[in-house]
Amino acid sequence: MTVPGGNETAADTGAAKNARGPLATVLTANAVSITGNSLTLIGVPWFALDTTGSPGKAGFVAFCAALPVLLSTLAGGPVIDRLGRRRVSIASDLVCGLALAMIPLLHHLGVLEFWMLCALMAVTGLFHAPGEMARHVLVPDLAQRAGTALPRAASLYDAVARGARMTGAAVAGLLVAFLGADTVLFLDAATFGLSALLVTAGLRGVPSAEPMRDGPRLSPARYRADLREGYAYLFRSRLLLGIMVMVMVTNGLAQSWSSVLLPVHAREELGGPAAQGLLVSVFAGCALAGALLYGAVGVRLPRRAVFAAGFLVGGAPPYVVAALTDTTAPLLVTLAAAGFGVGVLNPILTTVMYEQVPEALRSRVVGASTAGVLLTTPLGGLAAGFLVERVGLTPTLLGIGALYFLTTLAPLVFPSWRGMDATPAAPPKGIPDGGSVSSSGPSTPAPVPGPGGTRPRR
Repeated sequence: MTVPGGNETAADTGAAKNARGPLATVLTANAVSITGNSLTLIGVPWFALDTTGSPGKAGFVAFCAALPVLLSTLAGGPVIDRLGRRRVSIASDLVCGLALAMIPLLHHLGVLEFWMLCALMAVTGLFHAPGEMARHVLVPDLAQRAGTALPRAASLYDAVARGARMTGAAVAGLLVAFLGADTVLFLDAATFGLSALLVTAGLRGVPSAEPMRDGPRLSPARYRADLREGYAYLFRSRLLLGIMVMVMVTNGLAQSWSSVLLPVHAREELGGPAAQGLLVSVFAGCALAGALLYGAVGVRLPRRAVFAAGFLVGGAPPYVVAALTDTTAPLLVTLAAAGFGVGVLNPILTTVMYEQVPEALRSRVVGASTAGVLLTTPLGGLAAGFLVERVGLTPTLLGIGALYFLTTLAPLVFPSWRGMDATPAAPPKGIPDGGSVSSSGPSTPAPVPGPGGTRPRR
């Protein structure tokens, strides 16, 4: 309602702010969380390298952190709606913050053993995946509540994540260099606590964030049926299945980069963690620019062509350049270009998923798709650490780069990827739609990590 001059009344302004508040809360909480995730990205590998001196052990720590993420996403989708997305997000952050704080605390007390480091990282992996998933599946509903167009909300969500990663990486590199990796882990624990406070205050009373109260009670039989529905929908859609398989492979390769290859390369050739922080920060900043650019003009571009080009530029080149140079400048330029390429990927994937998956299947499909794309991540760091110790850094970089290149050809080779540019389709044959396909309905697979970064907390 407006007054004769066309100006909004105070009530209208307050209502608009209330409508936009929950979306702003989730974006802010994610920004805080991903900033902290960048601290983990740099702090944990350097802590492992500093305390063990072994790339293989650093890779094993990454394995211990990644495997529980896969297990929790594999089976967590049906539980999140019934417990409540807000509650799951808060509990996840609190447990992860406590586990991370214990690592430097036990180290300062002189009692931290290698198995304890692995166990605490496993706890963070087990609990942070449901929290990230709970926030992620809220975005379509909150965007609709705020009156934000779907492609713009998808780009905004990714742009906020990229910006947070850029800032966090730059700060983390300097902090590790000047204050030590253990201090960085204390700060990371604090970001989990701040994220929990934001969600506690900002999502109170939002219906889509509260527990499901009108559905069937979650019994073992109902739980298995919910899991089957999510996986059946995913596996009967050739496009969604193709996306999941491609991102599954690239996630494992990117994990090898962020957890082992880049830290080892930075330690041996580039001068230390400050150089790594600079590289990750530049990559994330350019990815932010790519996401914002796609949000502005992407609706007019063919998705499949842009997606394929972005992955070809952002995938293999950093590995090859790192293998062939021992200075920072060439890799910096390569990662800047790769960042622009990777920046367009998540907005495209998010929009496609929002169009393809019915609202009623949201948490089940996101659980299935996230578990799928994380299937290789436990092996990424483990395999990279083993290969570096057996064959050396340069052959490992070249081999992984070649595999990355072959994987990114998929959108150009397989016909099912043409569905990226098609009108949103009906649910796959034999799958109940559970409601109409809606812009507020579906959820995405886990965001695609680039070679200069890591996955956001899930």
